[in-house]
Amino acid sequence: MIDLGTLGGTCGVPLALNERGQVVGQSYVAGDLTAHPFLWPGQDGKIQDLGTLGGTYGTALAINDSGETVGYASIAGDQAEFASLWRRGTIANLGSLDGDPCSVANGINSKGQVVGISTATCDYTSGRRAFLWENGSMVDLNRLVSPGSGLQLTLAEAINDRGEITINATPSGCSIVEECGHAVLLIPCDENHPGVEGCDYSLVEAPATVPQTPPAVHKASSQPLPPSRLIRMSRYHFPGRAFGPKN
Repeated sequence: MIDLGTLGGTCGVPLALNERGQVVGQSYVAGDLTAHPFLWPGQDGKIQDLGTLGGTYGTALAINDSGETVGYASIAGDQAEFASLWRRGTIANLGSLDGDPCSVANGINSKGQVVGISTATCDYTSGRRAFLWENGSMVDLNRLVSPGSGLQLTLAEAINDRGEITINATPSGCSIVEECGHAVLLIPCDENHPGVEGCDYSLVEAPATVPQTPPAVHKASSQPLPPSRLIRMSRYHFPGRAFGPKN
């Protein structure tokens, strides 16, 4: 058993690790007044403060095998917090959907695709939407699934290397996903997932027509997704039925 230590405070919490044994999480700093995201081992072999977006707090929630880390961090004055990507010693603000005031990144795969939540209220009680971020552009996952599912994709939790995404979703009549949400899996209708029932594979060959999200405030980049990547993620499929709590 290894004590990873803290960033000077009395408490630290590990939240994820990769196949290389790198650990990320959150630790109080000296004085215990706030907490910062950390990486272990850092450049000196000890716990390393990953830093924030200019504010006083942040948390690292996931890390891939390349050491790319995601989570959230506050901006100067702690007026808001945004999904963040720590990579090669730098931090990037991934922004939010349609100018939402807050967001958080929950997962990242080996391709650098990031999933998380963009929210209209910074207490995360309402207006939450699941997002996919890739190569500097963020898109609402609700725009990439077939209409008529009866589900609002609310919380994107994780993404694997095949682009499959786990989501907490709210069905019709459900306003609080933590109380009546359904667990769903999104499967890309792409060349890596042939023969999936319900997929419209004509979109894989057709020109990309996915509506683009307007540039968001505090966005890291306004560059659109490359067309080849948009084609591959132009439609997701709900396999089978979504299961949720029984009433």
